[in-house]
Amino acid sequence: MPALPISLACWNYDRTRALIDGSVRPDGISLRTEVMRPRIAFERMLAGEFDVSEMSFSTYISMKGRNEDGLVAIPVMLSKMFRHDCIYVRRDAGITAPQQLAGLRVGTMRFNSTAIVFAKALLQHDYGVNARDIELFLGGVNHGMDVKRPSDAPAEVRIRSIAKDRTLDGMLLDRELDALITQDIPRSFFDRPDEVTRLIADFKSAEIAYFKRTKIFPIMHIVAIRASVYRANPWIARSLYDAFSLAKDGALKALYDTDALHLSLPFLIDHLDEAIQTFGTDFYAYGVEPNRASIAALCRYLFEQGLSPRLVDVDELFADVN
Repeated sequence: MPALPISLACWNYDRTRALIDGSVRPDGISLRTEVMRPRIAFERMLAGEFDVSEMSFSTYISMKGRNEDGLVAIPVMLSKMFRHDCIYVRRDAGITAPQQLAGLRVGTMRFNSTAIVFAKALLQHDYGVNARDIELFLGGVNHGMDVKRPSDAPAEVRIRSIAKDRTLDGMLLDRELDALITQDIPRSFFDRPDEVTRLIADFKSAEIAYFKRTKIFPIMHIVAIRASVYRANPWIARSLYDAFSLAKDGALKALYDTDALHLSLPFLIDHLDEAIQTFGTDFYAYGVEPNRASIAALCRYLFEQGLSPRLVDVDELFADVN
């Protein structure tokens, strides 16, 4: 029986590279991969362009919350990242703690992106600052963008769109904003470090403490299959999950090479040792159970923030890959 042709859109991570170069092949599938930035992959997948794609986890859960069934996910967590590092302030603003953001003007690019959902939840649950307590400005961080108020943003949250020829970073420097919450590093952080800094300076220690307390390693992106493709070929969920897992395991194993470092990081081995001590040997785990706390948290945050009309249950999110 000939292999089933399947198109895949994803970014060029170490954990996807074996699928991209063909050294790992899903059983029964002839995979055609297209490498692109995740944001572009999300948009094109939602437009129906690919069979399988990296997908925003918040977008997918929100779709489930609205009982939309166009996508079926597999528990491949392609992107995980803590977000304690994504709050930026001017050094002269006198803002030294997240609690001080209440009542201030804060810029962000995507109100409902997974990164910002986790950042807003961090402010709410750890520092007592709700999204309705701040005035949000939407726009491009380093480049002008036409960003509109999301249709699913709660009415009580104050949101203003900036002119598309302005940037949030420029408004921060001009003192028109007090802070930024952004997954894209503002240019001023590099160009004018004497003026702009991260609000949580020792974010790594804060993130480790947060994980030890909550067991949440925030999941940004998962892998989604077009529902029509999945329904016609339900076996591909397991085949793809196994292939993604094999590619990831191979990439992580290659990092522990003390003969010649696999990445251009001088202290890579120490970083790996620390990751294992913090998260365990499977420190970038796929699958539902190792990630249950993180998945449940995001479901809860989306509901709390008004971005999902109901609280989605963890066990309704993924195809069975066992």
